Amino acid sequence: MGLPLLVAVIWALVNLDRLAAQSERLVFTGVAAAENNRLLVERVGSLERVARQYQVLGSPESLQLLRQDLATIDARLTEMAPLTERADAAALAASIGAGARRIVTTLEQANLSDADEARAIAEFALLRSRVTELTGTLSAFVDAELTNLQESTRHAQRVSAWQVAALVPGTVILVLFFIVLVARPIRQLDAAISQLGQSGFSKPIKVKGPTDLERLGRQLEWLRMRLLELAQEKNKFLRHMSHELKTPLANIREGTELLLDGTVGELERPQREVADILRMNGLKLQQLIENLLSFSAWQTKTEVLTLTDFPIRALAISVAKAQRLALKAAHIQLKLEIEDITVNADRDKVRTVIDNLLSNAIKFTPKGGYITIRAHHTASSFVLEFGDTGPGIPDEESPRIFEAFFQGTREQGGQVGGTGIGLSVVLECIQAHDGSVELVDSNEFPGAHFRIAIPQKRAVTQQKLAANA
Repeated sequence: MGLPLLVAVIWALVNLDRLAAQSERLVFTGVAAAENNRLLVERVGSLERVARQYQVLGSPESLQLLRQDLATIDARLTEMAPLTERADAAALAASIGAGARRIVTTLEQANLSDADEARAIAEFALLRSRVTELTGTLSAFVDAELTNLQESTRHAQRVSAWQVAALVPGTVILVLFFIVLVARPIRQLDAAISQLGQSGFSKPIKVKGPTDLERLGRQLEWLRMRLLELAQEKNKFLRHMSHELKTPLANIREGTELLLDGTVGELERPQREVADILRMNGLKLQQLIENLLSFSAWQTKTEVLTLTDFPIRALAISVAKAQRLALKAAHIQLKLEIEDITVNADRDKVRTVIDNLLSNAIKFTPKGGYITIRAHHTASSFVLEFGDTGPGIPDEESPRIFEAFFQGTREQGGQVGGTGIGLSVVLECIQAHDGSVELVDSNEFPGAHFRIAIPQKRAVTQQKLAANA
């Protein structure tokens, strides 16, 4: 009677060690893959920047930097060779190295024509796509390994359960002991890995059980802290870059306004059209920068609401005037069906919401279409609605449209591309007001239909607004 129990115990211990070793290897493989991919992308980007500098300047120093970056890329690919071979991506990695060497070799040639030089620079697009493909291949490999590990874990749990069921009743207590000893830490590991896979870096990882699993839990905790640091560095980078961009952009916008005001002389009609284009794109870039700042502030939970009373119709008209050039260029008709009401909210945040949703609608509405903005009061809130005649949002993408940096597969219009955070900033702004934003499934508009509701905690009157003016 004791022999089956002994066999079951030995089998469980062997599989426990095997799963722990596989889990540990998977953690280090995932960390190494992410770090190497990041460094490879940085080196390829550096190689392209230096190559473009060399194209313009033709200095020997730039050529030397090209060779150094190429050597760094080769070294990085050599370090990644074991992983790329396991992921069946060795040929793709080799093509990246060969492509980089081919570009540098071409640029090193004496008396290189401008056309050949331009073709060499153009090869960076293919090189970047291959690096992106390699990143995806390695990520898929790590995901497949994770799936195999989870399946092995579940298989081990099933076999252990059958063995326990086959043992005599006298071994129930011992079986329960091993279930607590083995299954619970494995479930904790599985939950921890799933948490990391879903970018859940805020919750500490604690694994209680055998020493090996506790050590693996500490490794996962180290990985969580590292990923959290990277996320914080990303937000810091967004804040710094956004602030750095705002000053030169302000100078550009000021210069454009001086041109349009005729301060430096009256402009002819073609010149004024060019200045209008500069102003429109300057406003668009300012909106993108403000979105980045808002996104970073919400991520770090430093954004504070400033509630005031203001007329929503006047605010919507102000935003529409700022977008009039984009609307005119696309021949889009804007319908404002807004009641003359006063609301209590953060005026700047509501303006950001209207601006982002209107810009988003302009991107996807075809020429000759129309966009509708509505606003009205309910018993306890005011409601904003946006509808357009664009292609709409595919059902498979609708659950993700409010995710940061998510961009749909349908082609956008506009002269300035989006960052993929416009709708996420809208969601953050509305949630900060304890409100809601939803994509409405209705037949009223052919395209997208958004509905926003912001609670009004107290009554707002025009008289009070006028008294505060």
